[in-house]
Amino acid sequence: MMILNAFFAALGQIGDPRFRSVLLRGVGLTIALLIAACAGAIWLINWLSGDEISLPFIGAVPWLNDVLNYSGIFLVLVLPVFLMMPVASAIISLFLEEVAQAVEDKNYPTLPGVPGIPLRESIADALSFMGVLVVANLLALILYAIFPPLTLFIFWAVNGFLLGREYFTLAAMRRLGRDGARLLRTKHTGTIWLAGTLMAIPLTVPLVNLVIPIIGVATFTHIYHKLSGSTP
Repeated sequence: MMILNAFFAALGQIGDPRFRSVLLRGVGLTIALLIAACAGAIWLINWLSGDEISLPFIGAVPWLNDVLNYSGIFLVLVLPVFLMMPVASAIISLFLEEVAQAVEDKNYPTLPGVPGIPLRESIADALSFMGVLVVANLLALILYAIFPPLTLFIFWAVNGFLLGREYFTLAAMRRLGRDGARLLRTKHTGTIWLAGTLMAIPLTVPLVNLVIPIIGVATFTHIYHKLSGSTP
């Protein structure tokens, strides 16, 4: 019940100007990075293929160019779908401070202020989080191949764990520090994983998955305050 209350409280604040500002910047940066990734993939394939591929002792193999070109088209179509979730989630975590502060200003106005997270630390955390998400989802492809009927459930479980872990830690460390956040997270692993899974389910819906990271940050800000004893 606490998780649902936190989720709906976050959803009810989606019209907050600070939420909209983060959403617009997050979506803009996500689209820019996805375009850059696709452009980089196209350039790499063109560079590898060249004018004509030749193999030792065989000579020119024209059909290999066709394979690479078709692979490039497939990659450009699939890459944004695969990267959209981890890129959007990581970028929104850069603006966690603004979302969390908006939640606290509205729901926990008596709390003392906190020093902001340094930009360098935020960028490092975001890049690390994106890397973990990408690697974890690449490894999950193996499980998808072994257990096709469970693909969605595996996706929700893996990403629910990672999203819950990251967003709760980021929300909690604003007031507890990194070590304090880790201790509280360990104490409530099940609750945090379940809440993360609730966030991961809509991630399978294109475009909706661009909004979910903001809702996730706000939800875990509420959850942190509930678990730590703060009351609105």
